[in-house]
Amino acid sequence: MAFDLPKVRNIGIIAHIDAGKTTTTEHVLYYSGAKHKLGGVDEGTTDTDYDPEEQERGITIYSACIPFKWRDCTINLIDTPGHVDFTAEVERSLRVLDGAVVVFDAQKGVEAQSETVWRQADKYHVPRLVFVNKMDVVGANFENAIDEIKERLEGVPAPINIPIGAGSIKDSHTPFRGIIDLLEMKALFFDDKTNGKTIKTEAIPAEYAVEARRWHDHLFEVLTKHDDKDRLTSAYLEGKEIQADTIRAVLRDQTLARYIQPVLCGSGREHIGIQPLMDAVTWYLPNPLDRPPVVGRNPVKKDKEEKRKPDPKEPFCALVFKIVADAHGDLFYLRIYSGTLKANSRVWNPGKQVKEFASKLYHVLADPNHREDLPTAPAGDIVAIIGPKESITGDTLCDQQNPILLEQIHFAEAVVAMSIEPESSADKDKLTDALDRLKREDPTFTWRVDADTGQTLMNGMGILHLEVKRHRMERDFRLKIRVGKPRVSYRETMRQKIRVEGECIRQAGTAGLFAKVTVEFEPKKLPEGTLVQTKTLDGILPPLFVHAAEQGLKGALQSGELGYPVMNVQATIIAGQMHEADSNEIAFQAAGADAVHKALKNNMILLEPVMDTQVTVPEEYLGPVTADLNGRRAEVTEVVSRGKLRVIKALVPLARMFDYSDKVRSLSQGRASWTMEPKAYAPVAEEEVRRMFGEGAGF
Repeated sequence: MAFDLPKVRNIGIIAHIDAGKTTTTEHVLYYSGAKHKLGGVDEGTTDTDYDPEEQERGITIYSACIPFKWRDCTINLIDTPGHVDFTAEVERSLRVLDGAVVVFDAQKGVEAQSETVWRQADKYHVPRLVFVNKMDVVGANFENAIDEIKERLEGVPAPINIPIGAGSIKDSHTPFRGIIDLLEMKALFFDDKTNGKTIKTEAIPAEYAVEARRWHDHLFEVLTKHDDKDRLTSAYLEGKEIQADTIRAVLRDQTLARYIQPVLCGSGREHIGIQPLMDAVTWYLPNPLDRPPVVGRNPVKKDKEEKRKPDPKEPFCALVFKIVADAHGDLFYLRIYSGTLKANSRVWNPGKQVKEFASKLYHVLADPNHREDLPTAPAGDIVAIIGPKESITGDTLCDQQNPILLEQIHFAEAVVAMSIEPESSADKDKLTDALDRLKREDPTFTWRVDADTGQTLMNGMGILHLEVKRHRMERDFRLKIRVGKPRVSYRETMRQKIRVEGECIRQAGTAGLFAKVTVEFEPKKLPEGTLVQTKTLDGILPPLFVHAAEQGLKGALQSGELGYPVMNVQATIIAGQMHEADSNEIAFQAAGADAVHKALKNNMILLEPVMDTQVTVPEEYLGPVTADLNGRRAEVTEVVSRGKLRVIKALVPLARMFDYSDKVRSLSQGRASWTMEPKAYAPVAEEEVRRMFGEGAGF
């Protein structure tokens, strides 16, 4: 596939679960010729849902990347999951993409996970298009979706096509049957017999003429607000005809500047509106040259900022954004930001200070088993390599002579834990290996052995997340395992700033241990959870002892006073004492750990994950459902009307939500739907702490 940077689009499709991302992706691949037969989510025959678990559940779990051609552009398309348990897949995809298509359900509008993915796109400054899908379903409302994007997401939607009708033939007098292009002011109809491949262009139906003119005027109102070069405003006010190419140029500039989000509509299931969306991707979303140079720091001169332009001739620089564990060698997905990567070459990992081998280079066609060998890959491309041993997700790979360290990808904290053990003790090592490999490919999945009980605990973003991991171990690693009931992953933090002296002073005959470190602990919101640092101790302690003390601090902060990881704490070593004969690394590691325990004693707050929960329920069940939420220590923040439905928004402790599916189903006779996602860690109420740990738990 020829690689011409101005003709490259690295884009992702993001949305709430069940908005129709995968069906939309299937049509994109079908119309582009990347596949010759349309697959279906319900039948488990889509290209991007390649994993057996995805096919069985009918949901996307793993982000999948497929390169294809449309018009004269090469498009690297990543289809991402919508379920909140797999939000890490969206996070890491958006980190390396240049543009995104956000898909909304025309009936449900902006949903909980829609808000999350929109915020993630904002965080990485990603320009985006909007696709209002499912215009053929009962209750589809294009205008309502536009209003919610404005109100709830604070977006600036700029519709460039609008629907002809809404709903299906069965339930609507004016079913959804086509779209109106507001730039060309023409109606487009998609032939169902050819699965939408054949498009007829006709005059706008008379009954939609006024509506089309209203939306056309609205588009110009949006565009003229930022028309600094006056390419549209004067001509529009004077009533002159403006060429579609001129409007497209203005749309492109304003989309790239993130002033607006062009909006299109359609229905993947009815094969309507997908090709205009594909055209919009090539016209309005950025190529790698449209994005600012990637910024990092020099790992040797740490204060020095480094930049890399998307140029094949610049020094090589790439980010590892995904790893797929494979028995024949892990597959590392890279976004190449600058330079050119060759197969069978050595690259430098500046974070780990190691050389890595890139033995094989591939374009992966969704399923990691479907690969296309590449001799080289230039800046702007998304590829997979085999060979690295030490690298993990978020690591930078670069040219050793021109090092650069890019910012890591920060992921949400795991909130649910389950105990896990092999049915046979002979499989204990095999289980450890499987857990390590799953942790390596998924940064939101962790595991540890509980120091008090000896149980192995795996931690994830939700029950579904851990279920999927369990099935992977059974299916891919052929393990027979037992898992316990889900439990909450609590965290600990410090109430107030404190300075303590950690020590390790022991005497056994002539041999002894001696180490003292003075450490200042400060509660602080940190993206990494905790930060351990040292103020200059040159001449006081050798670097080896300082490093050992730091390791002792980090280890103790992983298990706190009650065995839970500590978060939002900065620890700074400010002084130390040593003994020429009795001091060693073991002593300073122990002194660091002692400092943590002293700092937490009577100065610790227990934190629990609080979930942003949305329950959509018919009005007649609002009372019982709200009362039940209140009984779960919920804080109801808002109740919104959506037709005959009510949407309850609440913050609820996760500990009270494990049985919620069955309860809300019985309270609403099966008519409620609900979603939840981690919002934050918040202090556990004192009475709840006493109930859990008794009176003297050291708080």
